[in-house]
Amino acid sequence: MSQGEVRIIGGQWKRSKLAVANLPGLRPTPDRVRETLFNWLGQDLTGWHCADPFAGSGALGFEAASRGAASVWLADASSECVASLHKAKERLGATQLRIQRSDGLAVLRQIPAASLDLVFLDPPYDYPQHDLALTLAKHCLKPAGWLYLEADKVWKDEVLQPLGWTLSRHLKAGSVHAHLLQTRA
Repeated sequence: MSQGEVRIIGGQWKRSKLAVANLPGLRPTPDRVRETLFNWLGQDLTGWHCADPFAGSGALGFEAASRGAASVWLADASSECVASLHKAKERLGATQLRIQRSDGLAVLRQIPAASLDLVFLDPPYDYPQHDLALTLAKHCLKPAGWLYLEADKVWKDEVLQPLGWTLSRHLKAGSVHAHLLQTRA
């Protein structure tokens, strides 16, 4: 696989490639991390409603759609990323994808309350508003919904619990910390 591409690892579009824009700070979720995440969630996301408000390459959202998600809302502030997402959507015939050029927080504010099964939260590592993004994502999720949080550090229970989250799973792969969270009961 050439640099500037990432491949979908499961579902109906397995082995399909997505272009990755050459932008500072853009770092698609590695294959190993995505494989682990979808092992945690179960391989079949049939009927799920998902959002990836900091989509970048779209690897997480396309992976969910490839595995049967009914709808996936992808957003990114970069026009280059959004153009690439539209091309991939067209090439794959991914009609369940909604793509929008927007700030991730603005998208999270637009999503109706308790309407999603899964939110992928993977903003830039130096993103200054992680706490607000976590709060807005919680509002979007159904009671049994999941939040995937990718960061350059581990988010521990003492930080997550005051924000209303429980850590279900954690993986460190290189510089990536992958977290699977649910809202606290």
